Amino acid sequence: MKKLLRILSICLLLAGMLNHQPFPASAGETAIGFAEAWQKIAKENDTLAAARENLDQARHKKDAAQDLYMPEIAVSANYMRLNDEVTLSPNDILESMPAGNRLAPLLEGMGRSYGLSGSALNEAFTSTIAERNNRSSRVSGSWPIYAGGRIDAAQDIAAGQEKEAGEKLNMSRQEQFENATRQYFGAVLARLVANTKGELEHGLKQHFDHALLLEQQGQIAKVERIQAEAAYDKAKVEHRKARRDLEIAVIALTRLLKSSEPVIPTDALFVQCTLPPLATFLEQTLSDSPGLAVLKAKQHQAAGLATVEEGKYYPTVALFGNYSLYEEDDLAGKILPDWVVGIGLKIPILERSGRSGNLKAAKSAIRQLEHLQSQAESDLAVLVEKTYRQAEQAVEEYQGLGSSLTLAEETVSLRSKSFQQGLATSLDVVDAETFLAGIKIQRAASVYRYVIALAKLLALSGQMETFFSYQLSQAL
Repeated sequence: MKKLLRILSICLLLAGMLNHQPFPASAGETAIGFAEAWQKIAKENDTLAAARENLDQARHKKDAAQDLYMPEIAVSANYMRLNDEVTLSPNDILESMPAGNRLAPLLEGMGRSYGLSGSALNEAFTSTIAERNNRSSRVSGSWPIYAGGRIDAAQDIAAGQEKEAGEKLNMSRQEQFENATRQYFGAVLARLVANTKGELEHGLKQHFDHALLLEQQGQIAKVERIQAEAAYDKAKVEHRKARRDLEIAVIALTRLLKSSEPVIPTDALFVQCTLPPLATFLEQTLSDSPGLAVLKAKQHQAAGLATVEEGKYYPTVALFGNYSLYEEDDLAGKILPDWVVGIGLKIPILERSGRSGNLKAAKSAIRQLEHLQSQAESDLAVLVEKTYRQAEQAVEEYQGLGSSLTLAEETVSLRSKSFQQGLATSLDVVDAETFLAGIKIQRAASVYRYVIALAKLLALSGQMETFFSYQLSQAL
């Protein structure tokens, strides 16, 4: 218990050493916290918008697949112009009969008994089957009642595609959250670095002024004053460079948030001395990772595709029907029935779609995805552990540099006084000031690496919203 209290007290002490006020926003600038920035990105980011559209597309396709078991009903209308009427005469009938030649004299005899020639009798008994202008309309329908499991498989594939699209949206959210964390807190770090470089410039300016005064009083050599001036000039250059880096970071954040005004981050970097157990992140990541869920959805689709190919070996059964709305008033229209219903069975015997090879390919795809998922689980576990170690290392570095910061501050004070008393050289003061600035920047960079590693861990394990709890409770 005493050890835990000691650790907590050290953490609070270190937190106080890096504490700073929120960055003020000037006129024409927009101040924004990270939670608000993330909400804006989640709402307006084009990559996330595209992923949402992809999900909507998959949902519509899934809805479309639900209609595969519905009956298909259509109304059709036709108009045909024939080159001539379709007629049927007694001669046509006799010519189509094997004994027609022997029956032809009987037909001529019948004509003579009625005072008609053979040709006149043939013409008198000729029937018009269809007129040259032929119109018809009908209602037809079909209803599949068994398709070898292919309809169910198609619906399963569509559901798998919807699941895949949803998980890809989650993956995009993870990526954008990590990117937002890097951009936002990168701007925070850039501001800290610029401020530290400004403090270094100010400190070396004071040292140069003291050196100039001491040189004029003949207490130090000219080279001491030159060293102080050179260090001051170099600090000015580094400060300007840090300001440019800050401007670039702000521009990147502004573009990310699609703001018309420069965006100034108001939140601070944060750190906590202990992290939840590694096993917690591993378990959560392997159970909720959208990347693994995408592979599972692909396996589901591959299994559905295998069922589709296997279903090509089974018969297809469907109900069908036809109802005539309008037919021409001719013999063909009178012969045809007004309606017909029935059931059809189609058994594939030999076909050329390559169902055997496609079925084997689908089963091979299932095994391939199983191997990919196994490898992805291993890679994710390594990535989580690596990121966890990086977060731990960042915390350890931040803690370990606490004493160095105290030493650097004391050294600057001591060397400055010693220089004024002629007991230290200008180079000693410059080294002390530079060392102090370096320690501050190194500690800030270690906290930045911690924040980025924590964001990645929480994103991988699907706990992005927890990030804000860490931020509120551990802000520096």
